[in-house]
Amino acid sequence: MPTAKVSVRVKNQAVGSQSDQALSRPDSENTNSPVVKEPGPTVSSVIDLRTPSATEYPPSAGRRIINGEPEELYERDQPTQKVQGFLDITGDGHGFLRPKFRPSDGDIYISASQIRKFMLRPGDDVEGLGRPPKENERYFGLLKVVSVNGVDAEKQSRRTKFEDLTPIYPNKKLKLETTKVQLSARVIDLISPIGMGQRGMIVSPPKAGKTTILKDIARGISENFPKVHLMAALIGERPEEVTDISRSVKGEVIASNFDEPAEEQTRVAEIALERAKRLVETGADVVILLDSITRLARAYNLSVPPSGRTLTGGFDPAALYPPKRFFGAARNSEEGGSLTIIGTALIDTGSRMDDLIYEEFKGTGNMELHLDRKLAERRIYPSIDVERSSTRQEELLFTAEEYPRIVTMRRMLSVLNPDERTEVLIDRLSKTGSNKEFLESLSKDIK
Repeated sequence: MPTAKVSVRVKNQAVGSQSDQALSRPDSENTNSPVVKEPGPTVSSVIDLRTPSATEYPPSAGRRIINGEPEELYERDQPTQKVQGFLDITGDGHGFLRPKFRPSDGDIYISASQIRKFMLRPGDDVEGLGRPPKENERYFGLLKVVSVNGVDAEKQSRRTKFEDLTPIYPNKKLKLETTKVQLSARVIDLISPIGMGQRGMIVSPPKAGKTTILKDIARGISENFPKVHLMAALIGERPEEVTDISRSVKGEVIASNFDEPAEEQTRVAEIALERAKRLVETGADVVILLDSITRLARAYNLSVPPSGRTLTGGFDPAALYPPKRFFGAARNSEEGGSLTIIGTALIDTGSRMDDLIYEEFKGTGNMELHLDRKLAERRIYPSIDVERSSTRQEELLFTAEEYPRIVTMRRMLSVLNPDERTEVLIDRLSKTGSNKEFLESLSKDIK
């Protein structure tokens, strides 16, 4: 039955033009046909050299599919290298891994599908395999996610959201005292102690030594609590101060200079905060040193869409919410983990806007450390106003033996003249080897 034989052969023939199919038949079947000159290649007869689709490499074949293509295809045809960065998600759903916390040419593109698959959040520390950019591309491309915040990407469990953590008062003290001569750290431990989860504010006029205080706090934390994750967020700073703090702080330093756009300054603050939140979700204790709240609020005042209302000094009320959200993130959680934020606020700068920002943040913190310009002019350092500086619920940070002595110290300082309090305290501290020895000496004086 030749007819049936021909129909079966046509059915199994590869897709192509009629002339292609005719040329592929045996000569015995073309005896009745005239000799036809072999045509040139047509579009349908050209071999498809494109990359095979995902359907040609089904998962059942034992291959891992990455971006619709098999894993070994990337390893064979493209050079890969290990990449790492902190996730910054855009409004379109995709994101970038930023090794330096801020946009740069070394960023790595990550697709929205990978973000959804691994349930990634802004600020996650992502490691993986990436490929170099092609001719028309600017950034590396992430091919495979290996780990998220140090945990295997395939084995990470569902994380609790930072907003769902139960905030409680700080109940574990961050002891800053290291040596006898570090008087600023010793004064802070006695006058306004810092606990894990503290929301503290250093209120300072210009040239009162706030940068030195921040470096002393960072030094005390890094030496006494090496497991605490220390970060410094410098907003609108002078370049030389950024270098100085970067060399002094043993931790992550995220900085933007004063000559950069306001949007860049706010972006640096936001990715630093998201990074800290992700660490707290894993149960870590994190400390952010923010310099300064005032400049952060000023940057938001320039970058947020205007609300049509204006406060004293030309400040937009809508610009108060983002810096308050940043400062309000500090908390000690009942589930484990804490976020401590110590920010500086500028006063007596001659700007009504700066005074307004301080007044708006005045009641939001649970610890305040006031610096006095008059003490700084007299070259009395640290220039801490011991009468105005304090910590809420400080009894939770002292032992049952220490707290009565702290109350005694406060009463003894209150009877002195305002100009003498800090000077007398510093003099007595310099004559003792530690704060414990100093408090014991107060008990002897009373007896």
